[in-house]
Amino acid sequence: MYMQRYSSAAIMNIHRNFLARQTPMKTKMVNPFIESKKACDVFINHRGIDTKRTIATLLYDHLSWLNLRPFLDNKNMKPGDKLFDNIDNAIRNCKIGVTVFSPNYCKSYFCLHELALFMESKKKVIPIFCDIKPSELRVVNNGNVPLKDLERFNLALEEAKYTVGLTFNSSKGNLSDVVKNASEIVIESLIEMESEQKMIKSSRNTPMAL
Repeated sequence: MYMQRYSSAAIMNIHRNFLARQTPMKTKMVNPFIESKKACDVFINHRGIDTKRTIATLLYDHLSWLNLRPFLDNKNMKPGDKLFDNIDNAIRNCKIGVTVFSPNYCKSYFCLHELALFMESKKKVIPIFCDIKPSELRVVNNGNVPLKDLERFNLALEEAKYTVGLTFNSSKGNLSDVVKNASEIVIESLIEMESEQKMIKSSRNTPMAL
């Protein structure tokens, strides 16, 4: 499927917008735990045992370098935080979700809960299929998943299967390439969202003709 690409000038423009709204790190030390309470731009949904040391953390670091506000559980949460409260609030307040599907992803209740919340919140989700095909995604139910959640998870996975995303084969692919491509798609999506919001705001402020 064709995906619109933006010029380097447009990408630089959104970087300037994000730079303008944040305090430069060089001039003021920022407590990461205080920053984590703010709405994030991108929530990274992943299975830790598969991708935390690879795609998930590299993507988090790259998006942070681009001056965006990504959310990754081990980076944005501290001991004593309530798991579901913090995760759920971060997803509801984020702009975009990046879901890294991997071989053990569907075995995790938490991963599937986050994915379902993305879909229920009508968030844009960018899938990365890492060492797994969309057709292989299915809920692994060992009898520990309540029926109401089982339905939520199945619906979310079905929607994700038919969402255009990136594919990555860890035995052949280059991690830097998939991280760079995912970051560019995130930026392009944010540009589109900002443009749409400006158009909506402009239309609301335009007086109706008599």
